[in-house]
Formats: sequence, C-alpha cells, structure tokens
Amino acid sequence: MSQPLAGLSAIVTGAGRGLGRAESLELARLGASVVVNDFGQPGRDGSGEASAAPAEEVAAEIRAAGGQAVAHLGDVADHEQARALVQLAVGTYGKLDVLVNNAGILRDRMIFSMSEDEWDSVIRVHLKGHFNTTHFAAAHWRARAKESGGPVYGRIVNTSSEAFLAGSAGQPNYAAAKGGIVGLTTSSALALGKYGVTANAICPRARTRMTEDVFAGFNEPTGDELDPLAPEHVAPLVSYLAGPAAGNVNGQLLVVHGGMVAVVERPRVAAKFDTAKEAFSYEELDELLSPYYADRPASETFAAAEVLGLKKG
Repeated sequence: MSQPLAGLSAIVTGAGRGLGRAESLELARLGASVVVNDFGQPGRDGSGEASAAPAEEVAAEIRAAGGQAVAHLGDVADHEQARALVQLAVGTYGKLDVLVNNAGILRDRMIFSMSEDEWDSVIRVHLKGHFNTTHFAAAHWRARAKESGGPVYGRIVNTSSEAFLAGSAGQPNYAAAKGGIVGLTTSSALALGKYGVTANAICPRARTRMTEDVFAGFNEPTGDELDPLAPEHVAPLVSYLAGPAAGNVNGQLLVVHGGMVAVVERPRVAAKFDTAKEAFSYEELDELLSPYYADRPASETFAAAEVLGLKKG
C-alpha cells in the first residue's frame, strides 16, 4: 500500500470520535504518526467529566493496525494545554509536520435567547482552540526554518462549516466561530507560506455525534452502502491537504461530503456604485441600492446554499 505520509507526524484535535477519529485513522493508514487529542467530555455541548478513553481507544486502534499513535487528553482552548500538545508531538516524534484542528462543541440557541456563556464557550473551543494549537505549531515551524536556513514541511488543516457559508439561524455562536476560523486560516497561510507551511480550511458535512439531530432522516444509507454523510468521505481530503502533493494549495476553503469536493472562491464584488456628488446621501443610496436589492429577493448567501445542495427541500 502506498504511504505518501510516511515519516510525517500529525496532531488531530477532537479525534476521539466522529470526524477526528476518521481523520486520525486515515492519516495513520497513509503512514503518518499521530497524536490523538481529545478532551473526552461525553456531551456535545462540552459537558461531563473529561476522559482519556476516547483518545486512548483511537490511538490503540491505530497501533493495532500497525501504525504509530499516542493519546493526549487536553483542552485545546487552554493555552498551556495546547502548548503541551505540540510539545508532546515534537518530543515523541522529533518534529511536528501536520496539524488538523477539529475539536469543537455545540451550544445552539437563537440569537435573542443565547446566553453570554453559550456564546463564549463555543467561541472559546472552536476559534481560540484553533488559534492556540496554530500558535505553537507555527512557532515550532518558524524556529525550525530559521535553524535550517530554508523552508520546512508544515501543514495546517482547519475545520470550518457550511454554517459560516450559508448561515444557520440557531447557531450564531457556531457560525461566527467558523467564520473566524476561515479568517485565521487565510491569515496563517499568508504569514507562514515563506516558511514552507500551508494552511487550508474545510467545511465538512458528516453524520457525527454533534450533527445526529441535524441530519436525522437526511440522506440515510440503505442496505450495506457507505453512509453518504460518513466521516470517511471527509478524511481523504484532510490527508491530501496534509500530504506533499498539496504543497501548492494554500489559503483555500473546500466543502467536502459524500464523494464531493467543492472549491470555494473568495468573496467577489457583485456590484459597485459611485456617488454623483462629493459624498453619498441617504436619498442617493436609496435610489441606487433599493432597486438593486428589490430584484434579488433571496440573498447571494442563500443562492450559494442552493448550489451546494445545503437545503433539504
């Protein structure tokens, strides 16, 4: 079996279940040594006692298949625990080559009902968690590049969501965090490219513990076929972005699910209006913009959602 990731070491966060588990197994199958991180709380909202069991079980599964893996019980949203995670990878395997950020929680609520804690907790785990691990991984790669006098091998794969692309009425905290992750990704791509490091983000659609109610009754498999929303459809793209073949892929956002990968363009200007005077007035903007939007009853966001097949109806 071809192992394009042989000799590489990887961290996967939130890897005890669902997408992170599938990504860890696929990275290991292709030759990477993996640090399996998971805080191990049973509730998808981040509730319950932390447990090493989910991460340990995935690491044991990788080792049983002949691969190399160690488990890490840690909260990536905690700055020092994220530092320890990167140090574990470097100490165990001599270096870090790949960082896959996947850890997250859900605390869904409409914007008018959401509490401050529900907002803060989701932003903390998703967005700050992505920042923390990226910060320490980036410092590692920068130091190695300075020591070697040239580029090193580094790959970041971040996890955004279609909730950012198409909106999600009951998930203002989650959608905001996932949008922030895209901004973090493109900024990291620009900052780290000179060191040989790429940073890309994916918007995966998968049936996991976090989405079981969202996708209930949606594209469910019949017979023995692979679930169209199985995490195993997402893992190969993560491995590709982590591998040497994707060296020229940087700062990109890709939607992936069920045998489909879509490359998302960066926002483009749809229309431009110039004032006929020194500065716009309310009346002039009304004359220009109101007719423009009157011809577009659905926003461009929802049009994009339809193209990507995000709506159930």
